[in-house]
Amino acid sequence: MKRPAKAKPAGAGTKRKPESRLAMVRRARRINRELAELYPYAHPELDFRNPFELLVATVLSAQTTDLRVNQTTPALFAAYPTPEDMAAAVPEEMEELIRPTGFFRAKTKSLIGLSVALRDNFGGEVPGRLADLVTLPGVGRKTANVVLGNAFGVPGITVDTHFGRLVRRWRWTEQEDPEKVEAEIAAIFPRSEWTMLSHRVVFHGRRICHARKPACGACPIAPLCPAYGEGETDPEKARKLLKYEMGGQPGQRLSPPADYPGRPAPPLGAG
Repeated sequence: MKRPAKAKPAGAGTKRKPESRLAMVRRARRINRELAELYPYAHPELDFRNPFELLVATVLSAQTTDLRVNQTTPALFAAYPTPEDMAAAVPEEMEELIRPTGFFRAKTKSLIGLSVALRDNFGGEVPGRLADLVTLPGVGRKTANVVLGNAFGVPGITVDTHFGRLVRRWRWTEQEDPEKVEAEIAAIFPRSEWTMLSHRVVFHGRRICHARKPACGACPIAPLCPAYGEGETDPEKARKLLKYEMGGQPGQRLSPPADYPGRPAPPLGAG
């Protein structure tokens, strides 16, 4: 793993000079370049083979981990491989299949509802426009951007809890509302960077810059971080906080991309 630079971290010391907008944009873009070097393999951490599977998996990912979704969807997609199949599902049977993801009754209602809408309004195909996607039951702007960016190649910024936490920690924005966060971050970066920026930031949040105890002492972008010191700064102790491939552990996908450097996650029920 890339070692932290020797420069003094941006958050070190008791006083910090006000940062101009131009300086913040330059720092933000440098962080993005550093993250691209650190995570050249960044990718969506949901297993999917087509836009419909990604849409369903993203809806299921609310209030649970991508790992649990990935362990659950093989049986779900075996039972309901198309929107037409899912639209005709018996709710109680689907609930049992997706129970491990939590909130399974509400999610079943959303999945059947969006499948009916795809069947009746979009010819059984997932639409490739934001305005159409957000009309589907259970699909908001975040889910729509995930599908557009990763199934259709349409750039989008996905503001999940990790993304929002890190961009505030890095002082790219002070906004809390996801749509306002999205708008402010979009103004900092070229549109072509939006999708991969989202992956890189989320990867960093899951692996190093954790919510409760960031691994500051093992963070390669510490010299650029105004929040340095909120977490563990001792390098040896910080390295023990690293997760997934950074900590030598399996990732979240059962079927990760070929260039993923870590181990695939185990299926549901595996030891």
